[in-house]
Amino acid sequence: MTRLFLLPLIPALLWYLFLLYNQIPIKQGARVFYWIIGLGWGLAGFLSLMMVLTR
Repeated sequence: MTRLFLLPLIPALLWYLFLLYNQIPIKQGARVFYWIIGLGWGLAGFLSLMMVLTR
């Protein structure tokens, strides 16, 4: 349960590598980072809530 905060890091790392590979400025791809982190934290929060409720 304590590792759920790492959930957004994997897609964010993949997005970062994609930007580097395609030589796209990070500033141009920053909006997707916000989406990845927001959705990842939302999913982690939902999973944490489900773990607590089903205990």
